[in-house]
Amino acid sequence: MLQALQAYLKKPATKIGIMTAMMFQIIFSLIWMTGYEGVNDNTKQLKIAVVNDDPGFGRKVEEQLTKSLPFQLISERSADKAKEMLNGREVQMVLHIPAEFTKQLQTPGQQAKINYTINESNPALIKSMMQSVAGGVTASVGKEAAIAGAQAILVQAHIPAQEAAAMARGLTDKVAANLEFTNPVQGMHNQMIPMMMVLASFVGAMIMGMNLQQATGMLGAGYSKWSKFGARVFINAVSAVMIALVGSSLVVALGGQMGSGFLAFWLFQALFLMTFMFFSQMFLIVFGMAGMLFNISMLSIQLVSSGAMVPRELLGGFYFTISQYLPATYAVEGAMNLLFGGPGTARDIGALALIMTVCAAVGLLATGLRKETGTIPAAAEHSKTANTAATGA
Repeated sequence: MLQALQAYLKKPATKIGIMTAMMFQIIFSLIWMTGYEGVNDNTKQLKIAVVNDDPGFGRKVEEQLTKSLPFQLISERSADKAKEMLNGREVQMVLHIPAEFTKQLQTPGQQAKINYTINESNPALIKSMMQSVAGGVTASVGKEAAIAGAQAILVQAHIPAQEAAAMARGLTDKVAANLEFTNPVQGMHNQMIPMMMVLASFVGAMIMGMNLQQATGMLGAGYSKWSKFGARVFINAVSAVMIALVGSSLVVALGGQMGSGFLAFWLFQALFLMTFMFFSQMFLIVFGMAGMLFNISMLSIQLVSSGAMVPRELLGGFYFTISQYLPATYAVEGAMNLLFGGPGTARDIGALALIMTVCAAVGLLATGLRKETGTIPAAAEHSKTANTAATGA
């Protein structure tokens, strides 16, 4: 195996494969960690166009929104102009207070409406943020309207205006929300780490596996299939530890959150990266270069089903079921536990170790069933002849 390992390391394809896997860690860490940093603080860059046609209570609503919303509010007189801006993505939502808003508030049995228009031809995050804003604004305005209505009734009952205002607010403030967050995530760039690490690690492992497969073909029959398989196992293990060290170090250097410490995260990344290597190379050992088609499919399936982008509970039955047998699922869960806090990684480590063992066993079986073919390279033939002559002497 030692000779096969030396031969592998002399092949450009092997070096290119290892360096490619390393570069995926460096490039993804640098771009994702810096690109998503400060996203939560940059919400003030988003814009909402407010069209207020109601000079009564609507003016008070507009003033309240200007003070409370963490966005840029643009007052626009024309609803058509505001919608034109929305269509051009100059604003992210149009909030329209109709002219009859105050009248509807004061008419028993009628419900006053605020009109919201959201352009869905935007990143999904925009839609979800604006929907949340619409719900919050409606609840806040509804509360203020209830206070105003209660105050008017109390004033009619000959209660002094100042006292009536205090009583009306007390009637509507009987219930308050008390939000408590566990395992807080410090910024959008940290939230994106699990998906970034899984994507960089799997794509890097996939490309590295392709190069190792090419290097295996170049070695020919000069080395036994078992020595070549053993050399690949050794390369995978050492490369995973080294590449994970680079990836984890960059995450820390760029402000990554480390709830369980650097060492735990580094070793866990080394484990799931090594699992990705055996997983992706299994298809290449069994099917040759055609195995890349399986790897590309596995990349897409794992991005969908791992829970890094969409909660697994929201997926269809097929994707939820298959996610339980794929390594990315446990890589994401374990990374979240180590980075942000959670129930621990024992289950994820066990699942990854099991998947890696199964993949290695399949690769070993496929290697054993394959017949050794090809000619011995000239250099290897010369070495073999020299050894035979020396033995004879």
